[in-house]
Amino acid sequence: MLSNDAFRSFVILNPTSAAGATGRRWDRIAKLLRSSLGTFEHAATQKPGEATALASAALREGFEMVVSVGGDGTLNEVVGGFFEGAVSIAPNAVLGVVAVGTGCDFARTIDQANLESACARLRGRRTRCIDVGLARFISHDGAPTTRIFINVASFGCGGLVARLVSPRLKAVSGGLAFTLATLRALATYKDQIVTLKFDDRPPRTLAITNCAFGNGRFFGAGMQVAPAAQLDDGELDVTIWSGFRLTDFIRKRHTLYDGSHVREPGTEVSRTRRAIATSESSVLLELDGESAGRLPAQLEVLAGALRLKV
Repeated sequence: MLSNDAFRSFVILNPTSAAGATGRRWDRIAKLLRSSLGTFEHAATQKPGEATALASAALREGFEMVVSVGGDGTLNEVVGGFFEGAVSIAPNAVLGVVAVGTGCDFARTIDQANLESACARLRGRRTRCIDVGLARFISHDGAPTTRIFINVASFGCGGLVARLVSPRLKAVSGGLAFTLATLRALATYKDQIVTLKFDDRPPRTLAITNCAFGNGRFFGAGMQVAPAAQLDDGELDVTIWSGFRLTDFIRKRHTLYDGSHVREPGTEVSRTRRAIATSESSVLLELDGESAGRLPAQLEVLAGALRLKV
């Protein structure tokens, strides 16, 4: 029976997360969810992009909370279902997060320690308004595209890493998968010339290894790319790496995980509400760890646009 203080909830499950671990653990997850939500409806995704359609349909049917059970890619798709372009289709609807994937970078920002704590925080009706990012860019098939991101968007080497990461290895170990893909990308990557314009500031043209826009703090299965990022400050934290090579990654890898890389030479940090990035080269873009497309891109923050269950 649905408890009096629980949201009417729809759960979207990615059964392939962690090499099928979500599916194998579904009985346990469902039991924990029932203890927090009472009764709920759910659906399992069968193909990429389906979580967005499922979330959108659930919200239009009047569900008060949509819960993402999966990794960062599943979460990205679920959050996308809350919006049409930059407009929320259900402003009072709530997002619930149960991270059971391999990277779980957004879960690190919200301090989700484990499966039990993730399900426990779904109890009651306490929520927090957070920001999301809106990206307009060119998809891999050449079409102008608009997508929401909740954690981090990046382009340059990060976009290449997202394209190179092995889905099979990622299902076993997200950290190892992203580390090996990063090593492979940096072995051949050369800085690309990009023109950046932040808010009303003059445009700048510079050579970048990677440029990341953080709503959350982590990407790449635990790399603290934007250590000062806040989910509700109305800005994206920008981290620009220039002249970063394979040897730097090997020697300074620990600084990426503890966040101290922002004090290293060749690293620049800034904040912006809106950014435009262009290049004459084909610069790859990733959103929440998934290969999305390429520049030119416009990235902006939608302040307080999403209610998160806390």
